[in-house]
Amino acid sequence: MGAETRRFIGHLDVPLSPTGEAEAAALGRRLAGAKFAAAYSSDLARTRRTAEILVAPHGLEAVPLPELREFSMGRWEGLTAAEIRALDPTAFEAWMADVGRFQFPGGESLSDVSARAWPAFERIAARHSGSCVLVVAHGGSNRIVMCRALGIPPERILALGQDYAALSVLERGPSGWALQLLNHREPLL
Repeated sequence: MGAETRRFIGHLDVPLSPTGEAEAAALGRRLAGAKFAAAYSSDLARTRRTAEILVAPHGLEAVPLPELREFSMGRWEGLTAAEIRALDPTAFEAWMADVGRFQFPGGESLSDVSARAWPAFERIAARHSGSCVLVVAHGGSNRIVMCRALGIPPERILALGQDYAALSVLERGPSGWALQLLNHREPLL
């Protein structure tokens, strides 16, 4: 699906699509041998279902955390980029020009999402120090966590790919967090 036709879903609580189910199953096969100490997900239906598929072979239940939700995109939720550009070209261009400081009309800014997602991630990491933990969230909240962990300025958030059902791996070492894998997608069978 192209960037112009992909919908901005944000806080809309939509179910996981049949394609999403297949993508999660493919990722689940890859992760079947992993040794997860725990699993967490956003509390939205699509991420809860993805987590359910991923943890089924491990006998775990994912803990839903609202702090891991995607950006609230306010009035833009449910629209495509092309629709937003047509309805509100000035705001769309402002977003493209300054992603790091943009406030979604009626929604959140990057700093709003960072203020909830990063502390949640830190609590998870502290609770399970030295263990492998599965966190199922969204493109925006995942990018924010990776930026914070890696010391990347927040305005560079879009430099980190985050496709649907893609695997990214952060590992904490003696000198801080390291990105071991970014945006890896499993082929569908």
